[in-house]
Amino acid sequence: MVCRGCCCGDPNKNPGADHEGQLARLQAAAEESGGALAVRTSDCLGPCERANVIVVQPSAEARRKGARAAWVGWALDSDATEDVLAWAAAGGPGIAPVPATVELSLFPAPAEGGGEGSRGGAREKSKSKGRAARRGR
Repeated sequence: MVCRGCCCGDPNKNPGADHEGQLARLQAAAEESGGALAVRTSDCLGPCERANVIVVQPSAEARRKGARAAWVGWALDSDATEDVLAWAAAGGPGIAPVPATVELSLFPAPAEGGGEGSRGGAREKSKSKGRAARRGR
């Protein structure tokens, strides 16, 4: 999953990064993988201060063994993109060891429904306040 929301993929926030080239490289690798890799984009994954964010999902086999998605931040250059791709091609979370270069950029998944750095949490809170106000609370 590749974030391409308000900050990730934004040439104004990270003008030196080739955002379009990164997405094209990820998509090309997925096509070349014969179905082993897939790339999806998201409008906003939340931790905008870590743009560009890529989430590497574990395989079904790795999930059965307890592996969880790996959140990679600051993936702004071709070296970072290639390191993430090599790890994913080798099996990704729960299967292949995390390359040292990727490990430096890993961060904990934001809490569901919000938390620090999560835009989604702020939206949920404002929705809840609106509903409570309509109910007369």
